[in-house]
Amino acid sequence: MRTHSRVIGGVLAVSLLTQLSACGTLFFPDRRGQIEGQIDPVVAALDAIGILFYVIPGLIAFGIDFATGAIYLPGGSSAQVDPQELNKVVGDDGQIDNVALKALIEQRTGHSLPLDDPRLIHHSGSAEQLAAYGLRPAA
Repeated sequence: MRTHSRVIGGVLAVSLLTQLSACGTLFFPDRRGQIEGQIDPVVAALDAIGILFYVIPGLIAFGIDFATGAIYLPGGSSAQVDPQELNKVVGDDGQIDNVALKALIEQRTGHSLPLDDPRLIHHSGSAEQLAAYGLRPAA
């Protein structure tokens, strides 16, 4: 009888331990640290299965995946350009040279943007908008 209860207790402990550790955190550790994005349906389904079997551990798994960001699909990459290099694409009259900007973006990101497209909408900013971001006009 004592061995029977130990086996049941061991199986219960292992099953609760697997449910307490969130699926997305285990399967996709490289996704941790994301703060937003599209929810991965595979991770959400695995966490939902955890709710079906054990309600509290399944909810904890959802909470861990949302807190760590492992439930989100991987996002796109970003690139930053040195402001000194950006100053090189601005002409003496304050106008941006689209060809030079396109070459700089392609060099930094590897993507070619259609900056010469006639459908491209140009927006001009103001000094107040720059001040809201803590920047000052220098062109």
